[in-house]
Amino acid sequence: MREIPLSAKLGAEALGTFWLVFGGCGSAVLAAHVLSDDTNPVNMGIGFVGVALAFGLTVLTGVYAVGHISGGHFNPAVTLGLAIAKRFEWKLVLPYWITQVVAATVAGAVLLLVASGKAGFNAVESGFATNGYGDRSPDGYGLLAGLVIEIVLTAVFLYVILGATDARAPKGFAGIAIGLTLTLIHLVSIPVTNTSVNPARSLGVAWFAGGGALSQVWLFIVAPLIGAAIAGATYAVITAAKFPLDEGVANNPEVGTAPPAK
Repeated sequence: MREIPLSAKLGAEALGTFWLVFGGCGSAVLAAHVLSDDTNPVNMGIGFVGVALAFGLTVLTGVYAVGHISGGHFNPAVTLGLAIAKRFEWKLVLPYWITQVVAATVAGAVLLLVASGKAGFNAVESGFATNGYGDRSPDGYGLLAGLVIEIVLTAVFLYVILGATDARAPKGFAGIAIGLTLTLIHLVSIPVTNTSVNPARSLGVAWFAGGGALSQVWLFIVAPLIGAAIAGATYAVITAAKFPLDEGVANNPEVGTAPPAK
């Protein structure tokens, strides 16, 4: 198999992460009108279900578009979980993290530019698809609820990724399973935290939404990383999987994990 240059892997990660944040958060900012007047109902646009589907579709399409190049992580928590599970080289974790956060930030900036084209738009007042708890939770859930659901759902996300890309799994369907899982995750947790399970997604829009969003973004960095670490450390124990970096699944880009650098 021809070696894939690191520059190509990082370029693919940047494209996929940009698409996830712009497509997913863009659907929330531009198309999901969730407020209504009881006496004069307002078109709710795509709503929570539409936003959940948008996030799932961005990952599904991104994995099939560039997953064979970079592994299709698009998420620092996924990168960490795969490294802990011995599915990804530790020396590439930091370059992937930097690329993911930068690409997410660029996506947030482009989304802000588009959204600001509407008179009266204010990123701070609108929330700008940021994550939060307490008074920043869509349905008023507190810090503990947000912490627990982000840890649990990120762990579930990593279990599905690791299972769908297991050498024993059917080939070619990983992207579908991963995309549908992210959709379900959003359906469960949008009311609680507006759904992160991805530190880059959270940071990418929080920069532009004021001090309130930035003061709470720590949870959406810490909790997904904890959840991913739990799944990465326990998947092989639970399923009797073996993932050496120099053979099998690690060398098969079709299953959605980056081949090792030489």
